[in-house]
Amino acid sequence: MVLKPQDIVVALKLVVLRERKWTYAQLAYELGMSQAEVHAGIKRLLAAGIVMKDSLVPVRPVNQALEEFLIHEIRYAFPPVRGGITRGVVTSSSAPPLAKKFIQSEDFPSVWPDPEGSVRGQEFSPLYRSVPKAVQLDQQLYELLVLVDAIRGGRAREREIAIKELKIRLERSASTH
Repeated sequence: MVLKPQDIVVALKLVVLRERKWTYAQLAYELGMSQAEVHAGIKRLLAAGIVMKDSLVPVRPVNQALEEFLIHEIRYAFPPVRGGITRGVVTSSSAPPLAKKFIQSEDFPSVWPDPEGSVRGQEFSPLYRSVPKAVQLDQQLYELLVLVDAIRGGRAREREIAIKELKIRLERSASTH
């Protein structure tokens, strides 16, 4: 079974939720996906060993497997598509938690296209089309996706710092399990 980009969005949401109870309907609503998409994504994540069944919640992330995939494979499996200048939601090294770590050039920042976005920048394809809306509801998910985007499409130093930040967040999440 082959993972799809939206499966990573689902896995990252599960990292944020930790051991909180959730339903497929709740995940679908919060991620802007259908319940069928979420359910199929979790099936693929189970088959890949990135999540596992759990007695407290339906499934939970296997943080080490997720970390390995995000660090070593995501930039090859789901490379970003860059486009023209558009309005959107800032991502990658131009967004928190990375923005403070880099001097921002006069170039346009990377943005996920969103007509309601507050920043003009260079289009950077999100892992899934609903990401710009989903992150409005969840700051932790936003930061995880920003880190993943820096790994997917950043320069070597941006990737290095994003990997360190991602590891910290995954470790913090695992300490509650």
